[in-house]
Amino acid sequence: MSPAPDLSAAAWRKSSFSEGGANDCVEVADNCPGMIPVRDSKLSAGPVLVFGEEPWAAFLAGVKG
Repeated sequence: MSPAPDLSAAAWRKSSFSEGGANDCVEVADNCPGMIPVRDSKLSAGPVLVFGEEPWAAFLAGVKG
């Protein structure tokens, strides 16, 4: 298992697909070279999923399709 990445400088933004409500917001950090961290805004100190750039691009393509 890889060590957890240092995300202390991550600039989080809410997904444009989150409806802006208090209960359904996904946050993504775009300023982390080579990885795309994703978290639940309600649990900002909780777990973070980290995707590589290619799998993230494939996910977005699937969502948009």
